[in-house]
Amino acid sequence: MTAMTALFTPYDLRSLTMPNRIWMAPMCQYSAEVFGPGAGVAHDWHFTHYAARATGGAGLILVEATAVSPEGRISPADLGLWNDTQAAALRRIASFLKERGTVPGIQLGHAGRKAATDRPWRGGKPVGPDEAWQLVAPSAVPFAQGHPVPDELTVEQIQRIVRQFAEAAQRALAAGFQVVEVHGAHGYLIHEFLSPLSNRRTDAYGGSFENRARFALEVVEAVRAVWPEELPVFYRTSATDWVTENPEDERDSWTADDTVRLARELRVRGVDLMDVSTGGITSGIRIPTGPGYQVPFARRVREEAGLPTGAVGLVTEPQQAEKILASGDADAVLLGRELLRDPYWPHHAAAALGAAKRLPDQYGWAV
Repeated sequence: MTAMTALFTPYDLRSLTMPNRIWMAPMCQYSAEVFGPGAGVAHDWHFTHYAARATGGAGLILVEATAVSPEGRISPADLGLWNDTQAAALRRIASFLKERGTVPGIQLGHAGRKAATDRPWRGGKPVGPDEAWQLVAPSAVPFAQGHPVPDELTVEQIQRIVRQFAEAAQRALAAGFQVVEVHGAHGYLIHEFLSPLSNRRTDAYGGSFENRARFALEVVEAVRAVWPEELPVFYRTSATDWVTENPEDERDSWTADDTVRLARELRVRGVDLMDVSTGGITSGIRIPTGPGYQVPFARRVREEAGLPTGAVGLVTEPQQAEKILASGDADAVLLGRELLRDPYWPHHAAAALGAAKRLPDQYGWAV
């Protein structure tokens, strides 16, 4: 006999059925080649990394933030989807995930003013001139002291980036992915347009909420237009800049109220689920972390905007994840570092909760 659990209940979105609610959050590996024809191309490290988590039982895997253009990479070693060579390499990963019964998804992004930084294990600072490129952003405001000043995007350049998101989504579809996530969080380009901390524009893309949200909505509309009706589109958000949560800081910023308002706009434009994170827009902001510290934001979006949500952030224990879903805080949990530590976390969670495991036949005799 197996227990009935929320965590291991299948979840339907459009034509897809995720076999459980344990999903892998997108996490950059910073491991692609930097120069030449192999730039941005997935290789054996990426295949092994994602294959292990599919074998480990994740119901959905979102491949790491994948740049829609060379200048949109967070680091020079990021994956990309601006050419067909990159799409062909990702096809091998998507195919294996499907074979294992895991839904293959991919996150598309543009790093904006936070681009051209080094790998985290090398300090994460802006790269030197041999690897750097000119950054772009809504306004000519650097991310932090010591970081390069980005060029302010023209309207024509903005529209080009919107098209690049759509073109990358088409390549993702051709590579076999079934979920696409638009990266609108963590201080990268879309979030930079949303937050008054980084957007000082006075044209149609700055000032009011409607103007600051324009770029995000245009990207979503462009992606949804090329993504099949029967397949889901996700949107990752930073639900707050954490400025208003610090009483001594009175700067105008992006807030949880803004996120609920944006979620309503995304829902009517065909977004199926909001992946709810927080922060990242600028340095020096205190974030009160702790187990499940971002879950309340996911609950607000779910309740107030009527949009399904995924909860992230220090979700580490099976009972904790089960409670998040059973109490209606979110529709799924997206694990990050916990799946880096333990690729077989879903199998271990099933054992802890008395649910059925989804082990490969080749490993079944080890139960």
